Amino acid sequence: MMKHFLVLIISLWLVLSACNGSAEEIVGVVLDDSGQPVAGAVVRVQTTENFTVSDEDGRFFVTNVPRGEEFFITAWQRGYFIAGVPAQSGDSGVEIELHAHTSEDNLDYEWLPSQFHPGQGEDQGCAACHSSAGTEDTTALPVDEWLLDAHSQSAKNLRFITMYNGTDVFGNQSPLTRFASSRDYGSFPLPPDLTKPYFGPGYKLDFPVSDGNCAACHTPAASVNDPYGVNPAAVEGVAVEGVACDFCHKIWDVKIDPVTQMPYLNMPGVLSYEFRRPPEGHQFFAGPFDDVAPGEDTYSSLQRESAFCAPCHHAVFWDTVVYNSYGEWLESPYSDPEDGQTCQDCHMPVGLADHFALAEAGGLVRDPQTIPSHKMLGVMDEAFMQQAVTMTVRADRNGDEIGVQVEIFNNNTGHHIPTDSPLRHLILVVEAFDAKEGILEQVSGPVVEVYAGTGNAEDGYYAGLPGKVYAKILEDLWTEISPSGSYWNPTRVVSDNRIAAMETASSTYGFTAPEEGAVTIKVRLIFRRAFIEMMDWKGWESPDILIAEYRVRLD
Repeated sequence: MMKHFLVLIISLWLVLSACNGSAEEIVGVVLDDSGQPVAGAVVRVQTTENFTVSDEDGRFFVTNVPRGEEFFITAWQRGYFIAGVPAQSGDSGVEIELHAHTSEDNLDYEWLPSQFHPGQGEDQGCAACHSSAGTEDTTALPVDEWLLDAHSQSAKNLRFITMYNGTDVFGNQSPLTRFASSRDYGSFPLPPDLTKPYFGPGYKLDFPVSDGNCAACHTPAASVNDPYGVNPAAVEGVAVEGVACDFCHKIWDVKIDPVTQMPYLNMPGVLSYEFRRPPEGHQFFAGPFDDVAPGEDTYSSLQRESAFCAPCHHAVFWDTVVYNSYGEWLESPYSDPEDGQTCQDCHMPVGLADHFALAEAGGLVRDPQTIPSHKMLGVMDEAFMQQAVTMTVRADRNGDEIGVQVEIFNNNTGHHIPTDSPLRHLILVVEAFDAKEGILEQVSGPVVEVYAGTGNAEDGYYAGLPGKVYAKILEDLWTEISPSGSYWNPTRVVSDNRIAAMETASSTYGFTAPEEGAVTIKVRLIFRRAFIEMMDWKGWESPDILIAEYRVRLD
């Protein structure tokens, strides 16, 4: 009785309000499924920036709506699914009923596939609505973009799998790690015997009876219920899709230490996420729009925040911070809430599409500036990488010496460059030639470190040439191998000269000037995914990316 009385009172108020309003208004109320008013709900003309917020009695006015047109009015409040109803200008009794979504996580939920899958409705996979493959739609929709992104390859990336198993790309495995014993320290690992066939390090070589926590980031759908009990090289089904659509859109919160603003220690990947997997017979999707209705969708501001990325882009092993692109962003000017940029701003750029679902699946045309790309630009995109920094080169002749100064300004990257995997590095190569292409002798300045490879420079072995490497170098504490990619073992940071956001790295070089003729200075900045010795062991074919190249001529 009380519910019906309340609705009657609100309806009378709406009618009286409409009599005093203009025809360009829509007047209504937001209620929950028990008929109680919902305050603070965002009420929006779907796909537009025209919105208002319901008052303490659930009432709302939407103004400046076109006359004579019918559109969808949506409402959302935290804790509820988005809902909506058709309406048109002048409507005065609009009621939008919100339904609460689950506040718990269903551990028995079965993840939806991202790619096409036999079935009905959502069981067909996300691609059924969010891929243009096989349709007349020429737009790259979210699943199409995700398939080109490293996240879709995280479970089957050959560099990851071969590092985990201790094999090369052909499946050849290095010998298991040898151990010695000390009365003071007990068992400890020995360096590999390089007189025997060796195919690089591997987690399973060092810890053959443990699965580790690699799956917590690389195969999250498989590990979410068992973070330490999944061998990522042996997963099947949806888990092979890596960091997939359903996984990301079930994330509800991130567990962040309020003191450090970072994920808690020893909590990588799924260990630092809070999920809302729905009960049987229901769905739950969290996304960056508050007007996706009808359906079991809700809005989450987290989807556009850098914290969303933190659990898988920060990791501490044995008290050593191994990769930390989130922390680097947090310490940079990019994290400024007033004029900074989030991870998504750079890696999920807007403006590439005006819809994110097929029209026949209910996809609506939106402002392209509101739709983020799911390609998630990174080291797989050469053009993106070539925009990361600005390199300037100055050269002059001073008597019998040629002086060269190189500056690398990290002005377009919201974290250190390179970031994440400590195998990644930048190689700066500076060369000077006389008029006959003869190489001028270097008389001052640094030379490229040995871990850039000793051998033929034409094959990418640059050690000893004028220049330097920008990298985070780890050393294995027991074997003293450096640079080490086995960061699942105790390591220490030997050096870290990577270039932080908005900082400049400078280096100078001197060359013997020829007695006569012009001089050409050639400077290259190269991004390499892993140290060349590791690449040779593993058989990785990961071409270098030429970030920048300059030629300066001195007459």
